Amino acid sequence: MTDLAIVGLGSMGSAAAWTATKRGLSVVGFEQFELGHERGASHDTSRILRHSYHTPHYVGLTFAAYDAWAELEADSGISLVTQTGGIDFFPPDAAIDMSTYTSSMDVHGITYDVLDVDQVRERWPVFTPPEGTVSLYQARSSIVPAALGTATMQRLARERGAELLDRTKVEAIIPGTDSVTIVTSAGTYTAERVIVTADAWTADLIRPLGWDIPLTVTEEQITYVSLHDPAAYARIPLWIWMDDPSFYGFPCYGEPTMKAAEDCGGPEVTGDNRSGVLDPQMLARLEGFLRTNFSGIGDVLRSKRCLYTLTADRDFVLSTVPGHERVTVGLGAAHGFKFAPAFGDMLVDVALGGDIDPVFTLDRPGITDPNYEANWLV
Repeated sequence: MTDLAIVGLGSMGSAAAWTATKRGLSVVGFEQFELGHERGASHDTSRILRHSYHTPHYVGLTFAAYDAWAELEADSGISLVTQTGGIDFFPPDAAIDMSTYTSSMDVHGITYDVLDVDQVRERWPVFTPPEGTVSLYQARSSIVPAALGTATMQRLARERGAELLDRTKVEAIIPGTDSVTIVTSAGTYTAERVIVTADAWTADLIRPLGWDIPLTVTEEQITYVSLHDPAAYARIPLWIWMDDPSFYGFPCYGEPTMKAAEDCGGPEVTGDNRSGVLDPQMLARLEGFLRTNFSGIGDVLRSKRCLYTLTADRDFVLSTVPGHERVTVGLGAAHGFKFAPAFGDMLVDVALGGDIDPVFTLDRPGITDPNYEANWLV
């Protein structure tokens, strides 16, 4: 019998495998597609790592995120964190309240600059936000690599003895008194405990255990554009447009392009029923935004689709299943990659009987209250 089984080997599941093997646990992991596939949310090049967040609770967690990325760098011998600085744009009458960000960082003593439009244009002339926009700059914001980071955790877990099985679909999770049975397309396995990090497929796996998690899955789209002056865009910080709709993007990272996307702008889908092809209306919204708020934007080069798996409150899930404490669920709510290496520690702690953060339980109102009004702006 294995100490720990992990269902789903994206960033969270791979982090749990990495952490568990560091602790000396025997691990078997299951991925229904090939490792590194592009059907979920852990592929492509880049993700944002930042202290800038909307509650003191999340800002506090970001310290663990930075520490865990540093630990992953040390363990792997690979440089993974690229510090660029980050800027949050709050246009006039923004849907997101900047004071929630500044007050949350103040609680933790994080320094930042508040900039007007002229100050932004003086530092980074390619930004052309409208008059009245107030911006929040935090110097430690960084880029972390999505596919490479996930693959690195998988490699380290395997080097420590983890058995990671791709193209192996989990068909049922059956908790018992002293163990859990995992029925897969490759046979049946037994483990003392199971961590489910299956993202868009999570609800289907947990429903037979008596928990119908009301998740919304959307199909999002990221786009790369060429630039008239790539050198200028290599010097800009990460950026997030703090309004509804919300957009975000990156400086040049590994190529002379800018990657940008709309947050929560895609249609509702399921893990198995989604298009995977370019959405021209989403592209038009993004391109219109970029050409209005940036100078020197060139041609659209390519777009990719990915999935967001959202809780109504957009808080994470890091919790055992009530009544089935040998089964733990991890869900990043479409803003979790920055925390991925830290999630490994958190999930393994919970799976082994550690305390569960009440913000991230499965029995909170954002999951159990059918009248809870969804709010995805963070």
